[in-house]
Amino acid sequence: MTIISDKMAGLVAFVATVETGSFSAASERLGTTPSAISKSVARLEQRLGAKLFRRSTRSLTLTVEGTAYYERAVPLLRGLDDAEDAVRPASTARGKLRVTMPSEVGRLLMNALTNGFMSRHPEIQLDIGMTDRSVDLIREGFDLALRAGKLSDSDLTVRTLGELPIALVASPEHLKRNGTPRTIEDLSRATHVRYMLGGQPLPIRFMDGSIVAPEGRLDLDSGFALRAAALNGVGIAYLLRCTVDADIKAKRLKVVLPQRELERVPLHFLHAFGRTPPLRARLFMDFVATEIAPYLV
Repeated sequence: MTIISDKMAGLVAFVATVETGSFSAASERLGTTPSAISKSVARLEQRLGAKLFRRSTRSLTLTVEGTAYYERAVPLLRGLDDAEDAVRPASTARGKLRVTMPSEVGRLLMNALTNGFMSRHPEIQLDIGMTDRSVDLIREGFDLALRAGKLSDSDLTVRTLGELPIALVASPEHLKRNGTPRTIEDLSRATHVRYMLGGQPLPIRFMDGSIVAPEGRLDLDSGFALRAAALNGVGIAYLLRCTVDADIKAKRLKVVLPQRELERVPLHFLHAFGRTPPLRARLFMDFVATEIAPYLV
């Protein structure tokens, strides 16, 4: 039993160090000392006969062996958490859940999450990262990703929620100053605030197959920033309709080319739990699916 306990301590210390970035931060998460974490990891390395970290005075970085071990160790720890979840009723769901989601979708959901989900499940601790880039769930230690857009091939489990409409919008002041595009040709010559994805501007795609490569005055990689720039009259923005609905109704933004239907964007949850995600993850996904449903088509 002592050997098993030592192995588990080393495994937990190692995973916490990878996910927090240092022995000090890992010790804070686990309620122990940096020295204890360092010794647990050292004993683990000795037992494995392999270096898991490259150590310097300023940083820790995973070795190739460390990366391989981490990718196999995380599912084991999650499996233990999942086993406990399997015998708990929804009202007693507990544990930490790390989630990544697009910034503007996060803004849309935040009131419901903080006012509804968290009060309904007080034992679930949320760690939500709002970014429009596609994070690597396994390497960056996230449990769930809410992702808008077409998915590349992946070993992750996918739950598709539906499709989100897109809108082309600009401030009334911008359109008054620069003119309102009436055709796709007009749109291609207009000034845009471009959304950058993977270092490339996202093309504007219409349901009839037409594509416009916008000319940009300002390039941004965040939906939140894109909306702010459009509100301030910088140019036409290509955004999820649900994130600007309130602005359109309040006449802060105006829809451009409303007669031309744009391609819709699929919305998915991704996770690495397999067919049986833990209770806290299922509850979160079900809650978000209900909240986002009015915006889906």
